[in-house]
Amino acid sequence: MKVIVVLFLLVIFGSLASALVYLVKGKGTSDGTVKALTIRIGLSVILFVLLMSGYYFGVIPQEGL
Repeated sequence: MKVIVVLFLLVIFGSLASALVYLVKGKGTSDGTVKALTIRIGLSVILFVLLMSGYYFGVIPQEGL
């Protein structure tokens, strides 16, 4: 599960970096920035749902609570 979370975070960070590149190169006029940020938001929501379902089904143990 840790590997999946780390991979999701890397892809989310990559999407954010891609949006920055589109923003700088396109001077804010391209649709690439919006698409990259939309992908980032979608991946973040998927990661959140994955973490919550993993906790609910016991894949992520309840430690320290």
